[in-house]
Amino acid sequence: MKKLIIPLLFLFASAASPSFGNDRNDAYIFTSFHEPSTDGMRYLYSYDGLQWDSIPGVFMRPEIGNTEAFVDAFTGESVIPTFAPDERVLRDPSITQGPDGTFHLVWTTQWRGSRGFGYAHSKDLIHWSRQVEIPVMKNHPTNNVWAPEVFYDDELKEYFIIWSSQIDPKNRTAEDMKGTNGCHRMWYCTTKDWKSFSPAKPYYDPGFNSIDGFLLKRASKDYVLVVKDNRKPGYSNLFCVFSDSPHGPFHSPTEVFSPSYSEGPCAVKIGSGKGKKQKAEWVIYYDQYRPAQKFEAVSTVDFKTFTPIPERIKVPADHKHGTIVKVSRAILDNLLKYAASR
Repeated sequence: MKKLIIPLLFLFASAASPSFGNDRNDAYIFTSFHEPSTDGMRYLYSYDGLQWDSIPGVFMRPEIGNTEAFVDAFTGESVIPTFAPDERVLRDPSITQGPDGTFHLVWTTQWRGSRGFGYAHSKDLIHWSRQVEIPVMKNHPTNNVWAPEVFYDDELKEYFIIWSSQIDPKNRTAEDMKGTNGCHRMWYCTTKDWKSFSPAKPYYDPGFNSIDGFLLKRASKDYVLVVKDNRKPGYSNLFCVFSDSPHGPFHSPTEVFSPSYSEGPCAVKIGSGKGKKQKAEWVIYYDQYRPAQKFEAVSTVDFKTFTPIPERIKVPADHKHGTIVKVSRAILDNLLKYAASR
């Protein structure tokens, strides 16, 4: 099959991969945005992956995305974007760091009326490349590309981007009718160089409205996908499925591990596993958006038992859907210095 070729007007400089020798040399960055998502991307930071503080300011303002009327892919009607009309948005920023040290960022560019996601790259999390839109769903009927998540596989040496898009109402299941904001399924594509992309393909289909997929790797041939069941009412919660490949297929869904009205999951592995005080665990953060918006988290070591840990975490108010990347202290120190100087 032919690949989708996206001409980008920038080149990537090469650099050595950052070295994470021990935990004292590491830190964590959590990408963030505030509603109504028109100001841009923000950061939180942490030294342990549990206690988070804000880095003041906005580090990328939205410059792309549709603000004009668009044609509904299923009805043929002209529709005015219902979210932040006449303003561009930057939602759900997802980040990873490549083997050459480059940070790659993807995000939602529009609530409705888009068939692509935003992309930019950076070496220092301060100076970002020109923003471009990757039109991954241009050959598929849909009205949106929501919450793209980027994942780098160190064995395949390939980037995976996973997102959710609205499906044709004609293909809805009975379970799909228990939903709002249309009915969605997950799609994905891959790239090795951020210039050419594989064709978009269906990723995981549980048979009902589902969004906000987050992929993690526990070991070789051991992958976990965290998913939001987007049916309502009584659902809108999170569960996990498993695969021996980042391409899927995924199977064996767990019981839900979050309350209703949970979304935007992301996970981080903390602890070295050396000694009683350094037990390795996965912490899955999520946005508990009703009745009052706040971030919560669960801890797991086996993805069978999930333990809520509200007493162990601190997440600033107004933080919304992002992802966590481990960085060197030098990167964080430079960020803090830059923020303080503005």
